[in-house]
Amino acid sequence: MRTRFDEQLSLLNRELIEMGALCEQAIALAAQALLTGDTKLAGEVPPLEDEIDRKERDIESLCLKLLLQQQPVARDLRQISAALKMITDMERIGDQAADISEIIGFLGGRTGAECAHIGEMAREAIGMVTGAVDAYVKRDTALAAGIIARDDTVDALFDKVKSALVAMLQEHPQDSEYALDILMIAKYFERIGDHAVNIAEWVEFSATGMHKGETEL
Repeated sequence: MRTRFDEQLSLLNRELIEMGALCEQAIALAAQALLTGDTKLAGEVPPLEDEIDRKERDIESLCLKLLLQQQPVARDLRQISAALKMITDMERIGDQAADISEIIGFLGGRTGAECAHIGEMAREAIGMVTGAVDAYVKRDTALAAGIIARDDTVDALFDKVKSALVAMLQEHPQDSEYALDILMIAKYFERIGDHAVNIAEWVEFSATGMHKGETEL
C-alpha cells in the first residue's frame, strides 16, 4: 500500500514540476512579445494558460485521491497540502501571463522596450518563478528564502516603472493610453512576483512544517 502511495506522490511531484515549467514558458513568451511587439508570439500564451488550467484540475484531483484513499503521515500531508496551495498560485501566474499577452494587442505596434525598467522587471519576475519551482524540485529552503527576499527587488522596479511612466506623460501627454497599458502590465509582473513568493513559502512549509510563523504541522 505504501509503495503505491509513494508512486502517487512521485507523480504529484512530476505534475507540479510540469505545471511550473508551463508557467515559466507562458511568462517568458509574454515578456518577449512585450519587448518585441510580436503579437503572434503573444497569441501563443492563451493556449498555455488553458494547459495550465488543465494541470491544476489534474493535480487537484490527484491530491484529493491521496487524501481520501490513503492515510498520509504528517510529512506526506504537508506535501499534499502545499501542492494544493501552490497550484492556485501557478494558475494565477498563467492567468496574468495571458492578461499581459492580451494587453500587448492594444499597444498599436509599440513595445514595452520604450519604458525604462519594464524589461528588467519582467526578467526578475520570471527568475522568481523559475527559482521557486527549482526550490520545490530540490526541496531547497535556502533557495526558497532567497526567492522571498527578491520580492523587494520587483517592488522597487515597479516603483521605477511608475516613475518612468510619469516622466513620459509629462513630456508626451498624448501617450496616456500607452502608459496605462504598460502600468497594468507592470502590475501583473508585480503580482507574478507575489505568487512566486507564495510558492516559495509553501516550499518551506512542505520541508519544515512551518509557514509564516505558524506552529509546526
